[in-house]
Amino acid sequence: MSVKKVVLAYSGGLDTSVILKYLQETYKCEIVTFTADLGQGEELEPARKKAELLGVKPENIYIDDLRDEFVRDFVFPMFRANTLYEGVYLLGTSIARPLIAKRQIEIAKAVGADAVAHGATGKGNDQVRFELGYYALKPDIKVIAPWREWTLNSRTALLEFAEKHQIPIAKDKRGEAPYSTDANLLHISYEGKALENPWEEPDEDMYTRTVAPEKAPDTPTYVEIEFEGGDPVAVDGQKLGPAALLTRLNELAGANGIGRLDLVENRYVGMKSRGVYETPGGTLLSVAHRAIESLTLDRGAMHLKDEVMPRYAELIYNGFWFSPEREALQALIDQTQKRVTGVVRLKLYKGSARVVGRQSPNSLYRLDYVTFEADSVYNQKDAEGFIKLNALRLRLGAMAGKQ
Repeated sequence: MSVKKVVLAYSGGLDTSVILKYLQETYKCEIVTFTADLGQGEELEPARKKAELLGVKPENIYIDDLRDEFVRDFVFPMFRANTLYEGVYLLGTSIARPLIAKRQIEIAKAVGADAVAHGATGKGNDQVRFELGYYALKPDIKVIAPWREWTLNSRTALLEFAEKHQIPIAKDKRGEAPYSTDANLLHISYEGKALENPWEEPDEDMYTRTVAPEKAPDTPTYVEIEFEGGDPVAVDGQKLGPAALLTRLNELAGANGIGRLDLVENRYVGMKSRGVYETPGGTLLSVAHRAIESLTLDRGAMHLKDEVMPRYAELIYNGFWFSPEREALQALIDQTQKRVTGVVRLKLYKGSARVVGRQSPNSLYRLDYVTFEADSVYNQKDAEGFIKLNALRLRLGAMAGKQ
């Protein structure tokens, strides 16, 4: 494949630094690096310096702050659906990929690049997510996926290549190559090393965003999250922008040991993988959003959302953010959120987040109907006919079975 200029999704880590050098040697093309600030919580200037060290022109290095766009246009829409993949995973890695792909294509168009490249392996989901995004936004783009081309088929081989080419290598606290991680403002994931054995418990010193639940404070923390139209807008009465709000919730939840998940999941490519995730603020948002919906959503709308949610989650996990079916489901979900406004109070304590209060100006909860005390609005005798009509098909079936 002939390539003149390529935009590389570049983190500055081991994999993408090796890829940068590989592209230079293999394709002899001009390299443009793109590093997205999605709130991964680390200084990004070293990525710029590393790219320059590897020969990339300063004007070809892009580092973009996408934190607010990430939370506002990707995380919040996903959370309106109470999205969970396989019942537990809050999709912290999956939801970041369409934004990275979108910005990569924007840069490719701006600089006249004819190709894009990513550092996802041929075994994982991210190759699919990136490339589905690329092709949806620029159908004629060329895609370079080094992990599917080269002979560096192990982490050991990558390290040897890096040492040969004098590429700086990060070390963990023990002086070893670190876990394979992906981080953004919503979460951080860990894979590899001892985690490849699903029976092995993760080391406590691996975690970076949450304290151990047993070491969390002995007194609970209360937090109030305010929603407008399905999206969170304030914490404890303080209005905050999207990224600032999620940052605040990360701090509160992390300090109370909330948001850890140890999961064996089904990858889109067909295999099972084990990953450990920390999603502190997202866990609070997930719990709080369902709580405010319990007050404000009609039963039919709520149950319909619950029915389509697994399909919606699967679309995001598999990389179909820009698909027409995801957009159609999003329109349905967003229609249900117009009345989802109010405040939820959570009690945070040693790894748990419990709903202890909720209120809304749009509440469908009516004390005069639901009370166990005397009321004047509900005739309990009406229930008899309601039950008999619903039981009619059951009675007819039972009678037919006895004939």
